[in-house]
Amino acid sequence: MALAARSRAGRRVADTDLSRAQPGRKAARPAEQAAPAARSSAAKAKAANADHVAKRAGKPRPAAENAPPADAFSLTAGLPPAGFGLDAVAAAFGQSVGQSLQSLARLSLPFEDLNRIRDDYLQQATDLWNRGIESPETVPLSDARFAAADWQNNGWARVTAAFYLLNARTLARMADALQGDEKSRQRVRFAVQQWAAASSPANFLALNPEAQRLAVETGGKSLESGLGHLLHDLKQGHMSQTDESVFEVGRNVATSEGSVVYENEYFQLIEYKPLTEKVHERPLLIVPPCINKFYILDLQPENSLVRYAVEQGMRTFIVSWVNPGDELATKTWDDYVEHGTIRAIREVQAITRQRQINALGFCIGGTLLGSALAVLKARGEDAAASLTLLASFLDFSQTGVMDIFVDEAAVQVREATIGQQGPGGGALMKGRDLAATFSFLRPTDLVWNYVVGNYLKGETPPPFDLLYWNSDSTNLPGPMYCWYLRHTYLNNELIEPGKVEVCGTPLDLSQLDMPAFVVATKEDHIVPWQSAYGSMKVLGGDRRFVLGASGHIAGIVNPPAKKKRSYWTADAGSPGVARKGKAAANVASAQEWLATATEHPGSWWTAWSDWLRTHAGKQIAAPRRAGDASHPVLEPAPGRYVKVRV
Repeated sequence: MALAARSRAGRRVADTDLSRAQPGRKAARPAEQAAPAARSSAAKAKAANADHVAKRAGKPRPAAENAPPADAFSLTAGLPPAGFGLDAVAAAFGQSVGQSLQSLARLSLPFEDLNRIRDDYLQQATDLWNRGIESPETVPLSDARFAAADWQNNGWARVTAAFYLLNARTLARMADALQGDEKSRQRVRFAVQQWAAASSPANFLALNPEAQRLAVETGGKSLESGLGHLLHDLKQGHMSQTDESVFEVGRNVATSEGSVVYENEYFQLIEYKPLTEKVHERPLLIVPPCINKFYILDLQPENSLVRYAVEQGMRTFIVSWVNPGDELATKTWDDYVEHGTIRAIREVQAITRQRQINALGFCIGGTLLGSALAVLKARGEDAAASLTLLASFLDFSQTGVMDIFVDEAAVQVREATIGQQGPGGGALMKGRDLAATFSFLRPTDLVWNYVVGNYLKGETPPPFDLLYWNSDSTNLPGPMYCWYLRHTYLNNELIEPGKVEVCGTPLDLSQLDMPAFVVATKEDHIVPWQSAYGSMKVLGGDRRFVLGASGHIAGIVNPPAKKKRSYWTADAGSPGVARKGKAAANVASAQEWLATATEHPGSWWTAWSDWLRTHAGKQIAAPRRAGDASHPVLEPAPGRYVKVRV
């Protein structure tokens, strides 16, 4: 997730305007909830669930330190395990530089390009030097890091920053001009991005006039506070991006009313309380990503996709994935499909007495959901009347910047350390390891912004619900993670019918012939929209593709009431519309689709709701209580699992 908007005093925090929490502070309370320890199987799910509920008061798993932000599965394929302290920073930075140096041997820079870049640089540097001597106030300086008056009005600092920006632009031009294989070029560009972000004069007290002024005005108190923040972050194991003490899951985030009606060792199933007198008979099951908590879809009432679905008369369920401990370290992708996603589908079918449900998957949740539905299809079951995919991969042919972290050698290292080939048959992929590298995808916004604000200026980051969620990452079982890396990012096998087996079944996503609503976002750096479009083409039914504005999170969490952003759709007669039975090769390319698409103001949620209503069945009286006789209420939403932090 890219985070790039402005906060107070020019600090950058996020690229979305999700609502802020109240500024009141309270003491942070460590999560002391127990992690589930029951065992279940597809054949004996009811008995296993009853046994689990009876035993769930067992010995609790102590909460570990909070984790830094993460929202992508593949990021640390090539990195050694590390926390988000100095070791993780060094590992992430060193890995990118090391890979880039290796890549340089396979790249070349044409002399004509090098000469042109050199000449441009010398001309601009000479002009900048002369202007800096004669009239430094005329030196252009538009970067947000140098927006404060201390930079603008200090001639020496202004010229220093301008030379830094010129050097960074020149190195970026050189990286872009390199010729060779694309992965090597991407790795060099990534290393240049890391250097440019790390070497900004704003990051150093001796070069930052704003931090110097604050130190003088406060008599050194700002530096004292900054040192305190640094020691606090070193102790907790990650850099603070928001005031985490303000938030509590279930109190001021994840507050939609509902009940846990089923649980096993992989997930809790939450049914939400209806807000309408009647509901559609066909339920909606939401499968969120298992690398972050589900409440990104239920942050606040005014931006909750969960609440919006309930308000539209949908009987809504959501999967709340467990934050796995060592007891789940050997679990596999098949386990998460069979005992996670398929089991959730089964329980929703049983509770609602509906043979078919409407299913929605977000990010990696969409990949899990697609796999599960394809397995059920191969078993002769059409479990879903419709499929909604939000920023999800099925086709991994274009994975953007994440591709630089995944190659055969990197995957083999992971398989030998935390995969089934490793000691004990598997180990946990720590959420903080994923988070450390993920932050360096946006180093200016997610790393150095907080170095400057927290440590040089001594500021406490403001409370922000999105950043609180962003810090709430989860562990993953190593074998499951390694399977995902090899068969998707590395080999892209899900799109080839029968190429890979899941749950003992050759997978064929083209057999998924239910209507599908596929949403991507235009600035998504985690799931590039062209890849989401390619994933839509893999499916076999009527497919509607919608492109939202903004990024991976802001483009998805975009409620209609905000009246912000926009989205694109194609008309029924457009060549980009994919009908049932239309082969992927005959569907328009992503760029052809965009050329015929129409932009609409506002949120794609309304278009999705209208579409979903046509597949939701007739309206019936809303249930008076959650679950049924076989699925008693276990506890109120959001449940225990979501409260366990790594």
